[in-house]
Amino acid sequence: MAGGMKGIKQRIKSVRSTMQITKAMELVASSKLRRAKERVERSRPYFEGMAALMNSIGAKGNDSVYLRQRPVKHSLFIVMAGDRGLAGGYNSGAFKLARQAMEGKNALVFAVGRKAVEEYSKEGRGPGAPRLLHTLPEIAGVQTASDLDELASLALQYYTDGEADEVYVVYTRFLNSLHQKPTLQKLLPLAGAQDGEEGPGELTIYDPSPGAVFDAVIPEYVKGILFGAACESFASEQGARRTAMESANDNAKEMIETLSLHYNRARQSAITQEITEIVAGANASRGE
Repeated sequence: MAGGMKGIKQRIKSVRSTMQITKAMELVASSKLRRAKERVERSRPYFEGMAALMNSIGAKGNDSVYLRQRPVKHSLFIVMAGDRGLAGGYNSGAFKLARQAMEGKNALVFAVGRKAVEEYSKEGRGPGAPRLLHTLPEIAGVQTASDLDELASLALQYYTDGEADEVYVVYTRFLNSLHQKPTLQKLLPLAGAQDGEEGPGELTIYDPSPGAVFDAVIPEYVKGILFGAACESFASEQGARRTAMESANDNAKEMIETLSLHYNRARQSAITQEITEIVAGANASRGE
């Protein structure tokens, strides 16, 4: 019985030690989440407006290479995931969506975030597996749109050189601290606004022409969309980790309560057994 009590006590100590770690991680994630959420709220209107503007310009009879549909031989996917684990289903959700989108395609991959780099760097993936071309292992290090200059330039180069016929970005959209949504967005070629759809450029005159302005602005557009996706992904990672660590803390508390109950029962049983043995010994000594 004493051995069982000792084992239970060691388990309680181990769970409490783990809970201290998960509690600290929850507090860190909460602190990062506040700043990340503010950055998402500041950046989202600008990049949504830029996307609407580019679609509007693209609808003005523009014959840009960035609008031209062509047979798809290779598809480029920019996949954004977290730098660390312990974030619930955050990383697996993005990878699952990317896997579904890549199915049946000759996929090329730019991996952003350590977990994305690990996922697409695995050896022995076999024929037909996505081919990793470029990595950016620290999504937390993306603080400004300029940090994505190289990534955006490479994506545009692959598209204009014909090595990729379409470009997608896979990221996790931040809805709130409890909910995040894996999202697939097509970057190139742009579809342009639909007939009858108005955009922010409807009353704008472009000089020298809408096509020239479109081609000049497209690098900033791609870089901006990627930065917006990086902001969303980082905020989503912190939200998912905070939720996961909060759940881990609750589970640890429940486990400690259960183990404490088992420990008290074992202790009470041991005390009862000792009292019984003492009484039996006393009775035996009196010859009863």
